[in-house]
Amino acid sequence: MSTRTGTDVDKITLTLVHRQLVNTCDEMAVSMMRTAYSPIFSEGLDFSTLILDREGNLVANAGLNPSMLGASLYAATWIVREVGAENFAEGDVYIHNDPYRGGSHMPEHMMVMPMFVDGELVAFIGNIAHMAEIGGMAPGSFAATATDVYQEGLRLPPVLFYKGGEPVKDIWRIMLANHRTPNDSWGDLHAMYGSLQVGRRRLEQLMEERGTDLVTRVFSGIQDYTEAALRENIRALPDGVYHGIEWFDDDGITSTPHAIRLSLIVDGDEIIFDFSRSDPQATGPINAPYVVTMSASLNALLYMIGTDLPVNAGLNRPVRIVTKPGTICCVQLPGACVGGQTEYQPRVMEMIMGRVLGPLLPERAAASSGNTSLNFLFGGIDPRSGEYYAHYHFEATGWGGRMSTDGNNATMPPHANCRNTPVEIFELRWPWIHESYRLTRDEVGAGRLRGGAGVVRVLEVAADTISVSALSDRAHQEPWGLFGGSDGSRTRIDISPAGSEEFVSFQEHFGLVSPTKFTNVRLHRGDRVRLTSPSGAGYGPPAERVPDLVARDVREGYASPEEAESVYRVRLDASGDVDPVATARLREGTSA
Repeated sequence: MSTRTGTDVDKITLTLVHRQLVNTCDEMAVSMMRTAYSPIFSEGLDFSTLILDREGNLVANAGLNPSMLGASLYAATWIVREVGAENFAEGDVYIHNDPYRGGSHMPEHMMVMPMFVDGELVAFIGNIAHMAEIGGMAPGSFAATATDVYQEGLRLPPVLFYKGGEPVKDIWRIMLANHRTPNDSWGDLHAMYGSLQVGRRRLEQLMEERGTDLVTRVFSGIQDYTEAALRENIRALPDGVYHGIEWFDDDGITSTPHAIRLSLIVDGDEIIFDFSRSDPQATGPINAPYVVTMSASLNALLYMIGTDLPVNAGLNRPVRIVTKPGTICCVQLPGACVGGQTEYQPRVMEMIMGRVLGPLLPERAAASSGNTSLNFLFGGIDPRSGEYYAHYHFEATGWGGRMSTDGNNATMPPHANCRNTPVEIFELRWPWIHESYRLTRDEVGAGRLRGGAGVVRVLEVAADTISVSALSDRAHQEPWGLFGGSDGSRTRIDISPAGSEEFVSFQEHFGLVSPTKFTNVRLHRGDRVRLTSPSGAGYGPPAERVPDLVARDVREGYASPEEAESVYRVRLDASGDVDPVATARLREGTSA
C-alpha cells in the first residue's frame, strides 16, 4: 500500500492551485474551439487539453473527452522517454499519433511543448485532438474494412513539429501532402499549437504568483491525493473476482462475432482488470491499443466510485490493466485499430459499469446505452466550390435507465462528452440536405426507469457523387436491460436510392459483409441515407414503473396504450389518465 498522501501542501492550497490548473486547461480548450477550422473541433469538441509534470505525467485536463484518458496518461510519457527530456528546448513542440507508442487511434494527434523556468524544465503543456482527415483508404480516415494500420492514414512517431518556436516545414509538408483536406488540417494544427501557447502563458503567470516550487509540489500532491482517495473508495468494495463478457457483431471483414472477456479482481485497496482471455485480435479495425483498454477500465471505475476525484496520473497507481498482446484488447502491429477508441471503449465501459460492478453498486449502475458512436464518414468534390471535402460524423444514442432516472435522450456514448454537428453547419459545409432529424421515442427499452431515445437522421445527397463509409456496431445485439429491464433497439444504416420511397439496409442493397461496417460506398444525387442509432435499455421490471410516468410516456410517444397495458401493466382510461383500479388488478395479476 502506498504511503504517499501529498500532505506537504495543505488541502486548501492544493485545491485552489489545482482549480487554477484545470481552469487553464479549460481556457486552452476554448481557444481550440474558437480557432479551429473543422467542425469536429469547433462543434464536436473532440479533443482534450492537458498540463503534465516534467516526466510527462498527467496533472490536470479539461473535462471534455474522457475517451482520451488513456492516451493522456501514457502518450506524453512515451514521447518524453523516447525523445529524452534532456533533448527538449524552449519553443519545441513534438507531435505523434502512433497507437503503438501510447496513442489511442491514428486520427487523434498529441502535441506536447516543454515549459522552462530559469532554464529548468518544470512542466509540459499538451493536447490530444481528433483530426478530421489524415489520409488512408477512406475519406475521414475511418476505414471499416482496413486490415492493417497502414490503410488507416499517416502514422507519425514522436517528431519535432516546432523547433525553437519555428515550424519544422518538412514535417508539415509531409502531413499536409497526405491529408485530403490540407487547408482544414493546417487550421486545426494551428489551433492546437495556439492552445499550447495559451496554456504556457497561464502556467507561467501561475508560477509567478504562487512560486514555481509550490506549483510543482502541487503537481505531485494532487496525484498523491487522487491515489489515496481512489484506494479508499476501492476498499469499500468487497474483495473478490468478478467476470464480464461482451461481443462485437463482426469486424467488417467477416461476420464472426468477437468476444471481450474480463476478470475484475478486487484485493484490498487495489483493482486488477484482466482482459487476457479475450479473443485474438480481429482482422478488421475493431481492435484496441493497450491505452484504449486502460481508458475504458479507468473511466468505468471513475463513473462508479470516483466521480468527484481529480483526474490525473494518480489513477494508475492502485489499478493494473492486464492484457495479452495480439488480442482484441491489445492489438499488435500491424493490426488495424481505428474503431477501438469509438466502438470498443464504450462497450467495455458499460460492461464494467452494468454487468461487472453493477450488482455490487446497483445505485450507480446503468443499463446499456447501445454504446456505439455510429461513425459515418464521407468525402468528395463539393460542386459548390470545386474543392475536396471530408468529414467524420458521429451520432448520439439513447442512454440506459438507472436507479434514479430514465436514460438521457440523444446523448453521446458515455465514454465521450462530444457534441453533434448542428444541421445548419452540416448543410453549410457539405453537400447534404436533411429531410428529417428526430428521436426514436417509440423504441426505448421499457423498465422501472426506461431507456432514453436514440435518433433517426435522414439525409439526401446533394452532389453528383459522394463516397461514404461507416463503422458502428449493435446491428445484431440489442443494448441489454439491467435488473429486469427490457432491451433497447439496434443500430440501422439504410439507403433509399434516388426515385425510390423505400429504405433497405446498406448490407442488403450493396451486398456488404457487415450491416454497420463498410468503406467507400459510392452514392449519387438524390440517394437518401437513414441513420438510426440505438435507444437505451431499461432498468428494473417495467411493471414497477410509476403509473403516472407510464401515462406521460404514452402522451409523449415513448409507449403506446397497448404497451402500457401489456408491458407496464397500466390501464389508461379514455382520456389517457391512469385507471387506478384496473391498474391495481393488472399488477396483482387478477382480471381487469
